[in-house]
Formats: sequence, C-alpha cells, structure tokens
Amino acid sequence: MKQKKMAWIAVVLALAGAGAWYLAQDGGKYHADATQAGGKGGGAQPPTVVNVVAPQRRDVPVMIQATGSVTPASSVDLHPQTTSTIRKVHIREGQFVKAGELMFTLDDRSDRANVDQAQAQVARDQAALADLERQHKRSTELFAQKFIAQSAVDTLRSQVESARALVASSQAALQAGKVSASYTSIRAPMAGRVGAIAVYPGSLVQPATSLAVVTQIDPIDVAFTLPEAALPDLMAAQGRGKVAVEASVAPGAPAHTGELSFIDNAVDREAGVIRVKARFANKDNGLWPGQYVNARITVRTLKDAVVVPQAAIIINAKGTFVYVVDPDQSARLVPVARVLGQGLDAVVTGLAGTEKVITEGKQNLRPGGKIKLAEPAEGKQGGGKGKKDRSA
Repeated sequence: MKQKKMAWIAVVLALAGAGAWYLAQDGGKYHADATQAGGKGGGAQPPTVVNVVAPQRRDVPVMIQATGSVTPASSVDLHPQTTSTIRKVHIREGQFVKAGELMFTLDDRSDRANVDQAQAQVARDQAALADLERQHKRSTELFAQKFIAQSAVDTLRSQVESARALVASSQAALQAGKVSASYTSIRAPMAGRVGAIAVYPGSLVQPATSLAVVTQIDPIDVAFTLPEAALPDLMAAQGRGKVAVEASVAPGAPAHTGELSFIDNAVDREAGVIRVKARFANKDNGLWPGQYVNARITVRTLKDAVVVPQAAIIINAKGTFVYVVDPDQSARLVPVARVLGQGLDAVVTGLAGTEKVITEGKQNLRPGGKIKLAEPAEGKQGGGKGKKDRSA
C-alpha cells in the first residue's frame, strides 16, 4: 500500500515538471514574438501637429479697470429764503433750465411795499441834507462878513454831516429791502435738469421747504475706487498731463471719453482703496446720474511692445516660457517675462518679434521635438464642403 502511494506521488511530480517546461518554452516564444513585433513597429516619434502665430509689435495702452457710478458735477436742492406763498411755477418737471432762468415766483407784495417805504425814506433824508447844506453855505458867507459867530457855522456843519450819515443809512435800508424782495424770484443757480416739483401755486413755503432739485448733466462725473497699489501709476500719469478715462454703461456699448479730474488726498485704510473721479462731456446725455459704468484709465503706453496670445504662454516651476519653431521644424523653449496681460493677449519680453510662436499643441511637445503645422481652418471647411457635394 505504501509503495502504491509513493508511485502516485512520483507520477504527479513528473506531470507538474512537464507542464512547467512547456509553459516556459511557450512564454519565451511569445516574448520573442512580441519583441520582434515591437521592433518592426518602433521608430522615431511622429511630428506633433501645432498651430503657430507671429508676434505683433504695437503700442499697447496700460489700463486700470474699475466699476464706478455716474454722479452729477453739482446738484442743488432749492429752498426759499423767506416764508411766503407760491405765486407762480415757471418750469416743468424734467425740464432743462439755463443758469439764471426764472423757476418760481413768491408773493412779493409785502416786500415791494417795504422797498417803496425805504425809497421814500431815502428821498426825505436827501431833502433834509440838501436844506442843511444850503444853510451851511449861507452861514459861511455870513461868517465871512462878520455877521455870525464861528460856533453857528460849526453847528450847521455837524448837522450836515449827520444828515449825510442818515442818507447813507437810508440807502442801506433800501438795498436790504431790494435784496429781501429778490428772494421772491427763485432762479436756476446753474444749467441742469429739474427733478420732481413738490409745490404748486398757492402752496405755503418756508426755508425748510424743498421746491425742486436742479442737477447738472453736462459735464458730468464718474466716481470710482482703485486699489492703493495703482496710486503710483496714477500719480505719475497725472504728472505727465491729462489722463484719459473711458466709461461704458454696458459691455459692447459705445465708450465715453473723459479725463481724470480728482484723486482723493488719503487712502481708505479699512478698504485699502482710493477714491477717484473723472469728468465727461455729456451733450448727448449718454451718462445719467446713478448709473453704474465700467471705467478704464490709461496710465501709460508701452511703445512698440511684443504681443503674443495668452494661450501661448507656459508657466511652470522653472519660470515662464513659450515654444517657438526653429528653421528645422523643431520646437524650442524660450524663456519670456509677461509684462502685461489684457484680455486674450499679453505683452512679453524675451522675444525678437520675428519668431513663430506655438499656440496649440504645445502640451504634447518636448524641447527639440519635431512639429507639423496644422492645416488652415478654411482648407478643412472647403474640403468638408467638397465631400458633401460629391456625396450629394
């Protein structure tokens, strides 16, 4: 029994050895075949298809952008300076008025009476002065003939001087009456647009009563804030002369051009911003008080700058680069410095401006790798149309 069991074990071991030998022979053959197949299919990596552009050389304005609001250059809330009633309203709501145009008339009967009384007082005092001057002249003649004493002449002289002072006082009272009467005619302090009118003929008004608000529309201001880091460029630009500012009420809308008119004298320490204003001519009323606008300030201009698409720039741990095409149709990595980024373009240094810069396909490139220029989009579309025509 024991010998029979040992025989079975020997048979199993023999079969296992034969299987291992067969697998080793077959695997080696498979490995050799795979190596041969790899050798047949291997070789140089095919060129990478890329798109290229030529850098542009042009003057690039350096702009600071901000969101601001339109504010009137001046706005006046009209109040009467005396208590009275409205006699007539000469303007309409929303009307444009000129500087000095009559807007409201108050009841002026009492003021006109006071002016007439003051004028009568002036006339009376002037008549008294004329009489005293005549008396003084006669007394001087009589004194010369030794008919009266010097004291009589001196008394008349003092009466004349007192009468002259009284006339001056009366004339001042007349002028004050005219000023008070002028308060009954309320005129526009400047050219602008009238807001809502809160009173009507017959309304009793007092100095605290608001009659209307006149807002200057042309010119008009745009107020906004800028980060304090922009202050040096802003001050330098203002030192060179007028600073151009553009404002648009919506994306794609026509831009209004004005100039910087105000830089605040202190930075807001809590927000880290500085308040700025720009003034715009507004004859077409394209800007309206209270509107939100997008403002752009041109602080300087980069002359003859090299401009490339932002998509061409590569940023990694080693720095900032672009791929350019060498004459042998290979890619070369060139270090650049991005000076300014605006929209889809960027101003860079490190390029001569005559290179061909790779914009698409660079993710598959390695320095020195061969490249192939992609076919123009027009050619592809034309071929597509041709296929469609043939199939039709």
